Amino acid sequence: MRSQLFLALGIVLLSACSGSDNSTAPNVQQSISTDTAAVEAGGCDNFNTDGTALFGDLHVHTSYSFDAAANSVGTTPTDAHRYARGEAIPFFPVDKQGIPLGSVKIDRPLDFLAVTDHGEFLGERALCRTEGSPAYNTTFCNNYRVNERQGMLMLGSVITTETPERIKEICGSDGSQCSTYAESPWQDIQLAANRANTPCEFTSFVAYEYTGTPGTSNYHRNVIFRDNNVPAKPVSYIDASIDSKLWSALDAVCDIAEGCDYLTIPHNSNLANGRMAPYMQLEDTTAAKRAYATARLKREPIMEIFQHKGSSECINGLSSVFGAPDELCEVEAVRRMGENKTYVTRSLNQGDLTMGQASEVTAECEPGETGSNGMLGAGCVHPTDFQRSGLLVGLLEEQSIGLNPVKLGTIAATDTHSSTPGAVIESAWTGAVTGESTPAERLKPGLLTSGIDGNPGGLAGVWAKENTRDAIFDAMLRKEVFGTSGPRIRPRLFAGWDLSEGLCDAPDMVAVAYASGVPMGSDLVASGDSTKTPSLLAYASKDPDGKPLVALHLIKGWIDGDGKMRNEVITVAEAETGADSLCVVYSDKEFNASQSAYYYLRAVEPETARWHTYDCAALAEADRPEVCTNGAYPETVREMAWTSPIWYQGE
Repeated sequence: MRSQLFLALGIVLLSACSGSDNSTAPNVQQSISTDTAAVEAGGCDNFNTDGTALFGDLHVHTSYSFDAAANSVGTTPTDAHRYARGEAIPFFPVDKQGIPLGSVKIDRPLDFLAVTDHGEFLGERALCRTEGSPAYNTTFCNNYRVNERQGMLMLGSVITTETPERIKEICGSDGSQCSTYAESPWQDIQLAANRANTPCEFTSFVAYEYTGTPGTSNYHRNVIFRDNNVPAKPVSYIDASIDSKLWSALDAVCDIAEGCDYLTIPHNSNLANGRMAPYMQLEDTTAAKRAYATARLKREPIMEIFQHKGSSECINGLSSVFGAPDELCEVEAVRRMGENKTYVTRSLNQGDLTMGQASEVTAECEPGETGSNGMLGAGCVHPTDFQRSGLLVGLLEEQSIGLNPVKLGTIAATDTHSSTPGAVIESAWTGAVTGESTPAERLKPGLLTSGIDGNPGGLAGVWAKENTRDAIFDAMLRKEVFGTSGPRIRPRLFAGWDLSEGLCDAPDMVAVAYASGVPMGSDLVASGDSTKTPSLLAYASKDPDGKPLVALHLIKGWIDGDGKMRNEVITVAEAETGADSLCVVYSDKEFNASQSAYYYLRAVEPETARWHTYDCAALAEADRPEVCTNGAYPETVREMAWTSPIWYQGE
């Protein structure tokens, strides 16, 4: 079989490239160029024209990240790939010599992975951690090595400014020393991804994280490359301090005409304080806005709706968005309007870390302004901090400039900093970041919305024709993707003008839906007949190893005749006792052909226990912190899945 042939080819390549993750590996790109070509020539045995649901994680950190808990156990990009494919890797606890004594293993292997270590400090990290390096004995590096969290904050202070610069003490006056020392880890990251990539069986992308954090607000993006043709070094926030500059800088070193392609994925926008809004630092002209929208539509097709720092689907109480409150917006919400929130603060004084607390009421950002400290769970809230309201902002902008700059599909991820992609099981969560390695640690308030405020995160899902880099990358570009809060729920959404009411019972349901309508991530083109009503095929099947589904919610957002942003949650299917799958063809009787709108699907499981209840039970009663008994955090969660939207532009 062809899949066996490609697996054998992967083993040959692995043997040819075997060696330490610390090797420079200058010929990484050449060494794996034949595997993708072979698949393109022959295809996979499991090729499916209607698409197959594949699950993966596109947001994963290892010890190559300056802020990763993986630094304590020394796990590498290779370990992350081993974990994703079902192997056990070293894990906490760590003995006095720094040797990991434990191990950890995923419940089920993933289909694809992108390790996204931070692109900003690959060189700085290597200089401060490599004995004998030109910067190893500098004051900065000595303070950096005092403890993991202090080192993280010392480097992190660089990227919380609006005008980031390299640290001259360790990088040199022109930054070249850090650039040189970043070459080897960047090659290691590529080598690990290319070794692990096994067409038709398991896909691994070369990737990194762009870690802009101006004002301590989230401005992060993961950069995913189509294949092994990648730039000589990552374009970081220090190189390009705004999204439009990031795309321009990447375009200059990653040219599609020369075989290099990439996309970017913004994440945990719930902590952005309005900085994910389009047109940041942009000239206020229609031409400039259209150029921005054109670049974003090409390069940034999807966003994370859920990860360990909480949900970015929606928030109740925005004054600019009209609609009834949605109780599921509160699931793993770290921001709530009007809530008096206590958050952790931190400062560095001559290399010494001090921690404190502050309190403020969460409020909306003033018009035209952005806030600060979102990464600490603080600061103001903007409609673009959440996908549901952000999509409405995009519809409004489309009416103004003719293009939609917030046209984002949906995935989820873990954002694990422990080399454990896809570790999403509530009952078995072992932490994601520094300071979460034991139940007692996880039950405390943490830094950067971690600890008791965090959660195991979710998974990215794609409807791809086969399990290859090209097929999955193309699915992301066309936004035929979905996210889950952890379970491997398989949701699908189609829209059309002539979908049959009995389509759910058709044996070729998906093929007919493709032929008669458009899938999630697409535009529903106006019918030309203002009396016609769109129909939507909403379908989801349960995680084969998970709970039954209890509801399908169709979320509609639209701009009304007065130019106001509105949304509605429509329950289109329910099953009180649960169901293996739910399907309905829903006709939007309130549709107005003159009003722009979007629709996305949310599939919901019944309530199940939240992760912290298991950690509380694992501790002796006398050792349990107050959070185990005071009801400050809900004991249950609702696991769910979200599709990418389908958009309609009003006539």
